[in-house]
Amino acid sequence: MVQRSLHPLPDAARQPQDAGRFDELEKDLFARRDRAEREGWAGEIEGLNLTLALLRSKRDESQRMARRPAVDLGIPKPRTRTLGAQE
Repeated sequence: MVQRSLHPLPDAARQPQDAGRFDELEKDLFARRDRAEREGWAGEIEGLNLTLALLRSKRDESQRMARRPAVDLGIPKPRTRTLGAQE
């Protein structure tokens, strides 16, 4: 039985600089799927195909996030109360 070492990637890990990591994971998953096909492990093949689809989705999301411009929200300031204003 093939053990899986792929853990879900937290949102913070989905950064543009992690594109190489996504490629490395995908390459490993393809190798695992090839072995599962040679060994006839149908359930393992199905699981690996699902993992590959999720990995591609995360890579696509990372690429979309990289194209979005950063938004400067500024530094919050305390509200000042005006005299005579009702709450």
